[in-house]
Amino acid sequence: MEPAGFGDVEGRPSRPAAATAIKAHREVIDGRPLRAAISEALANEEKLGGKERRFAAWAARELSRHQRLIDLLAKAHGHAPSGFKLEGDLAILRYTLWRRHLTKASAERTLFEVALPGPLRPRSIPDALLSGVLETLEPPLPSDPLERSATLHSFPNWLAQAIARSAPEGDLDAVLASLNRDPIIWLRARPPGTREEILGKLKAEGIEVEAGPVDDSIRLTDDGRAIFESKPMKSRRLQVMELGSQQLARLCAPRVGATVIDWCAGAGGKSFALADLVGPTGRVIATDAKRSRLEEGRRRARELGVKNLSFPDTVRLKDADVVLIDAPCSGSGTLGREPDQKWKLQWKKVEELVATQSKILDEVVKGVRDDCVIVYGTCSVLNEENEAVVAAFIKRHPSWQVDGELLRVWPHQVDGGGFFGARLTKRQ
Repeated sequence: MEPAGFGDVEGRPSRPAAATAIKAHREVIDGRPLRAAISEALANEEKLGGKERRFAAWAARELSRHQRLIDLLAKAHGHAPSGFKLEGDLAILRYTLWRRHLTKASAERTLFEVALPGPLRPRSIPDALLSGVLETLEPPLPSDPLERSATLHSFPNWLAQAIARSAPEGDLDAVLASLNRDPIIWLRARPPGTREEILGKLKAEGIEVEAGPVDDSIRLTDDGRAIFESKPMKSRRLQVMELGSQQLARLCAPRVGATVIDWCAGAGGKSFALADLVGPTGRVIATDAKRSRLEEGRRRARELGVKNLSFPDTVRLKDADVVLIDAPCSGSGTLGREPDQKWKLQWKKVEELVATQSKILDEVVKGVRDDCVIVYGTCSVLNEENEAVVAAFIKRHPSWQVDGELLRVWPHQVDGGGFFGARLTKRQ
């Protein structure tokens, strides 16, 4: 009955850390995005130590991550979540069940952490109730294999089914388990080709790192945060960047001196990698349908000292040698970072996103030159947003083709998020 990572604990548990996690989860139950809820809860707890803060944030993510299994445990103990009228009561119950049954904390330790003062611990959820759910109990898992996996790893049935249609045969449990892990920190060495130098400098500072499978990628192998105070980071020689994002930027393969348009740039993470790849004689133009998203990109460009990246109001597609479309998607490949999204996402939303993805591709292909390369990518693991979108695009535009192999990054294979990429060129 044990999900991946069962029994592991990050940071240092304490009563104040538990209270912070419970506060954040209470806000999530009330509809607030998990990331914002954690940020606000931590901001209001200035006395928490660094390791306590890490535990609180991780615990809050875990409560969303394993919500279905936790609620099944609650029901097995006779406390259906639907019977709790107060968000605070449900948050405390879920924390208690998670701490005891999923991290294997002792009953005494668990009760100590949730012995909180009111109003965090209202009288409506007494010690007797919480003591009663500490007894070890196996919840009745469904007999259907797919539904069993969905329950064990806490995914909605429809999403587990969609992932099962897309994942390599026999890998469903491994994929779901990987999407329930906190992602590790991946870094990109700047400028390209300087990874060995930077690895040496980081190791000299006592930071545990290793070379990743992609050119310039570096994996942080310890659980410390000293990397952010390191000399390479402060001297703009490093960028925090998901491994799949690095691979998608590499798929663009722009020549030095090329002009690249990042069509759905958002905060510009891939724009910086592209700017390094084209060199000082090239240029990257970042744009987004929501202009407000580009403000963070402008700020980060100043911090990183990127001079060949611009954010103009008007963009001419015919100027581009390469156009990257990092399309809006379900984010199903990055649920490790935002596990609350799997309870908010609906199949109807996926269908709407597919329509948007197709519309963007059609818009771009009308404006580019015949010799332009279009790279389409998502951070989704669903075929419907990936291979199917590309196949439908080529059916609508038969003069275009997939150039080379499709990029498929599976989270259980790389210790990171799931990504997809396709390099598209016009037939000659």
